[in-house]
Amino acid sequence: MAPLLVGGRWQHRVMGVFIGSEALAAGRVTRNDLRRHHKRMFPDVYGPPEPTIRDRARGAWLWSGRRGVVAGVAASALHWAKYVDDDIPIEMLWRNGHPPSGLIVRNEAYAADEITTYDGIPVTTPARTIFDLGRHLDRDAAVARIDALLWVGRVGIDDVQPLIARYPWARGREQLKAALELTDDGAESPRETWLRLLLTGAGMRPTDTQIPVYDGNRLITKFDMGWKHLKLGVQYDGGHHQTDREQYVRDQKALHKLEARNWIVIRVIKEDSDNDILARVAAGLFRRGWRAA
Repeated sequence: MAPLLVGGRWQHRVMGVFIGSEALAAGRVTRNDLRRHHKRMFPDVYGPPEPTIRDRARGAWLWSGRRGVVAGVAASALHWAKYVDDDIPIEMLWRNGHPPSGLIVRNEAYAADEITTYDGIPVTTPARTIFDLGRHLDRDAAVARIDALLWVGRVGIDDVQPLIARYPWARGREQLKAALELTDDGAESPRETWLRLLLTGAGMRPTDTQIPVYDGNRLITKFDMGWKHLKLGVQYDGGHHQTDREQYVRDQKALHKLEARNWIVIRVIKEDSDNDILARVAAGLFRRGWRAA
């Protein structure tokens, strides 16, 4: 493919993701172009030098002869779930016993109403994606991935129940149901999921997530989780809460207002130990008269 002169410099056209043999046959690229300007993602499938998760999902579908269905974590990313790295293995529903590196192929049954499309790529629906995530990932990882998909707001746990009924023989079905019991659509990040699971495992499952507290009509803060009826809020603070001076000042002003309204505020940072977190939350709950069930 002939390069373009842009700003006095020669640049090659961006072709996106494509099958190398097809592009060669059509005269769109030369073998030298493939080697120098495109990344080989899968056998005979090429893309940009730094492919995104969406590029790699398309590449996986092309590798399957345009017959596979993108599933699992990659499917959740196509449905706009966050915190999915670009280099994760791409899962597909398809029949192939020898997938290349970077692909996981599952020969599993699916129905037409469990498939949708993203930019022309067949992908499992959000409900089917949750059905697969809960069966194939470890519990905590599954809960975090499902939380991220629930946060998008296009699917709910009730949407998964018909699939559980449809596939009573499916491997990992009980594991999925256990994960669904722990999910919450109010987790904005994996660390929030982790914190909620830590508290739940210690018998202190928060009753609420994303708890807003107002000063009149003005929002003071929104707790990640807690017990609204007890006025106890738990907040996971990312690094910017310590490094950003303006954020720190806002946090301190909010803290004063919350304490004036009789809220117990428990802030958690990455460096806190599990035992310290649990002790502080338990102390706050006991101050409010809470007792473990």
